[in-house]
Amino acid sequence: MLIAHDLGTTGNKASLHHDDGRLIAAVTVPYPAHFAAGGIAEQNPDDWWNAVVAATRDLLARTATAPSDVAGLVVSGQMMGAVLLDGDGEPARPAIIWADTRAGAQQRELEAALGAERAYGILGHRLNPTYSVEKIMWVRDNEPDVWSRVRRVCVAKDFIVLRLTGRLATDRSDASGMNAYDQAAGTWSSEVLAAARLDPALFPEILESTQIAGPLTPAAAEALGLHTGVRVVMGGGDGPLAAVGSGVVAPEDGAYVCLGTSSWISFAADAPLHDPAMRTFTFDNVVPGSFVPTATMQAGGASVQWIAEALSPDPAHPETGRLTAEASADVDTDDLYFLPYLLGERSPLWDPDARGAFVGLARHHGRAHLVRAVLEGTAFNLLTCIQAFRESGAVIDRIDAVGGGAQSDVYLSVLADVWGVPVRRRTIVEEANSLGAAVTGAVGLGLTDFSAARALSEVTAEFTPDPARHAVYAERHARFADAYTALAPWFAGRPR
Repeated sequence: MLIAHDLGTTGNKASLHHDDGRLIAAVTVPYPAHFAAGGIAEQNPDDWWNAVVAATRDLLARTATAPSDVAGLVVSGQMMGAVLLDGDGEPARPAIIWADTRAGAQQRELEAALGAERAYGILGHRLNPTYSVEKIMWVRDNEPDVWSRVRRVCVAKDFIVLRLTGRLATDRSDASGMNAYDQAAGTWSSEVLAAARLDPALFPEILESTQIAGPLTPAAAEALGLHTGVRVVMGGGDGPLAAVGSGVVAPEDGAYVCLGTSSWISFAADAPLHDPAMRTFTFDNVVPGSFVPTATMQAGGASVQWIAEALSPDPAHPETGRLTAEASADVDTDDLYFLPYLLGERSPLWDPDARGAFVGLARHHGRAHLVRAVLEGTAFNLLTCIQAFRESGAVIDRIDAVGGGAQSDVYLSVLADVWGVPVRRRTIVEEANSLGAAVTGAVGLGLTDFSAARALSEVTAEFTPDPARHAVYAERHARFADAYTALAPWFAGRPR
């Protein structure tokens, strides 16, 4: 059997799989994240490790699985963060995670040195404060005492692989999300790192996602309750692994949306897709030689979680399911809009200064209207991303949904009506990242190939767009975009 770990923003989703990838059981171990004014978003890497240990032991216990039956372990992780390690491989400070937007000055420094279009051509991504290199530069520029102890850098999944095997490495999918990777050459970019004034020796070696990083160390095996014969497959970033978990392993498999804390639309491609307006970006895929053009909004599921927490009697136990059910198609928001920019925004705006806002509030608007507006706002934002893909030549005629938000019929109906294409729910939604990791692990161990992913998660429901509602939403989408355009100067001018 295989164990897969998916290090998300709110917790570690761990799952036990047969050696062909089929899901046996899954558990989630939560951990905190620290969000604060000024764009701060951090986590303690030791919390990730403790969650991996607890989840592994829980899976073994609840399934009565003998440690000797586990052949491999693989990790998926949140992308684009910065884990800064000292000479002993221990964190020199809390990890700066994907949602952190403090590094605006560092982005501007890189743009001045490289030019935005030149950087996009090298990286397949825009320069932006949400990426790893800018965050690493921020620590160097603002925390000299910490920086003096930093010897290596990596992202979340790599830190766990280091704890498991003693080897510091990354894979191409995560490397391509660090703003330091030359996508054409498949190596760290000497040009970008020179502009960033960072030593290439800080960065880990790059492996294929299917490559075995090593066996468990004796200390890791003891902590997890496993044996040292367990082989650790490198794994990858949660975005590309969610594609595999959605059955999207080749261009003919279509597009998918992941409705997690951040939300993204993506598909498999044989080459990077460069948007002339630089609204979208491209990761290297965990499938060797493949790519995943992607558009990610910062606060998709996070917006839904926020409104549920705000409107629930106990914010620690938000009534998300009940609130979204109340926001059914019978609820007319009457020209109420929500801008879902609680954490700034990546695609399609690339504006770290953007903030969330309700626009058009009236006295008669109540709880269901607010929730419905939040669902529609995330759908409108992702529609702009779909349009960007189409303008670059991509064909998107249906979208499969995974992630926690995919459990809501109301939400998927909203997405279908706004986007004007069928939206399909898969069998496995919350564990899609782990499933993708498990398939990648099985491929790495020589047990299967990536095509097996197509049969491991099936379509269970399809939501078709209502033509009348889609026509109304097409007009409202333009109003939604106008609201941001009108407020953008105000966002940019707010006190720091």
